[in-house]
Amino acid sequence: MEPQLSYQVADSVATVVIRHPAKRNAMTAAMWRALPPLLDRLAHDPDVRALVLTGEGGTFCAGADISTLQGSPEEAQGLAVAAEEALAAFPKPVLAVVRGHCVGGGAQLAAACDLRLAEEGALFGVTPARLGVVYPSSSTRRLVSLVGPATAKYLLFTAELIDAGRALRTGLVDEVLPGGELDERVAELTRILVSRSQLTQAAAKEFADGRADRDAHWTAQARGSRDTAEGVAAFLERRRPEFTWSVPTPG
Repeated sequence: MEPQLSYQVADSVATVVIRHPAKRNAMTAAMWRALPPLLDRLAHDPDVRALVLTGEGGTFCAGADISTLQGSPEEAQGLAVAAEEALAAFPKPVLAVVRGHCVGGGAQLAAACDLRLAEEGALFGVTPARLGVVYPSSSTRRLVSLVGPATAKYLLFTAELIDAGRALRTGLVDEVLPGGELDERVAELTRILVSRSQLTQAAAKEFADGRADRDAHWTAQARGSRDTAEGVAAFLERRRPEFTWSVPTPG
């Protein structure tokens, strides 16, 4: 099978799958380039209310496929950062579903997601020190925001892998599930996510990610939306709310 990113949309959830089984789903240059435009299409698809990123089979992503990145190291790093930033900027909830190795560029992608669920036995590592690569400042700051400076330094200085239990304790992942239970939990959590207000989620994502200049924008969005009135009415009437605000499409 040619290395590729595949996706499908079902029940308002887009699932993007990293497929490169010959190299434990390592990302090629072409795959790094393909991710931002794919995310852009899905971000503006009104049928998509949440996104799942995962790897084919028993591995999330073993990093970058070094054999395809032997030209300019700066160009290779730029491709990874562009993909990471596109993932972080996705305006709807993004969930990384991790089995097996989540290493190097794979950890970079997982850290850019909003939530991370892992199966017991998963391994995580941030490994530029094995290659003499300077980890990008934006990626370092994102890692520090997740796990704190001490754990970020441990991961970056040593390039050692940590297990899912330690990843959970340090905040690198949000939940760890026993083998065989991950898919059920992902289905449950995505059902919850798609039932909630996209207005609340989009604003909360920006604020949590540090945007401090959008209060007026989101106040105006809330004022022009029926989501608050619908949420209150549904609560009082003891029914499921039908939220209607969605991420604006271009044009």
